[in-house]
Amino acid sequence: MKLVMAIIKPFKLDDVRDALTAIGIDGLTATEVKGFGRQKGHTEIYRGAEYAISFLPKIKIELAVKSDMAEQVVETIMNTAKTGQIGDGKIFVYDLNNVVRIRTGETDADAL
Repeated sequence: MKLVMAIIKPFKLDDVRDALTAIGIDGLTATEVKGFGRQKGHTEIYRGAEYAISFLPKIKIELAVKSDMAEQVVETIMNTAKTGQIGDGKIFVYDLNNVVRIRTGETDADAL
């Protein structure tokens, strides 16, 4: 089993969710986060004063999948979230040792 975590631009969330649903992914968790990478933030003007925005809004999505689905999930996220601009995000894949569904007590792949 794998845990796929992706940091993407906020406006891409619905597209990514729809694409993952189309390949058979039943659920994911999305969290609003802030961060920066190579773009190092940007500046904005508010009431005539210029402000440096160091941390940009992003969305972190996390989903647990069977190992044989991980590569397809990564490709789907990458193809859907890509804009070609700096700040498109990153995808991380972790090994999952154990999963338990709280309601039923099912474990591992049955809990997914």
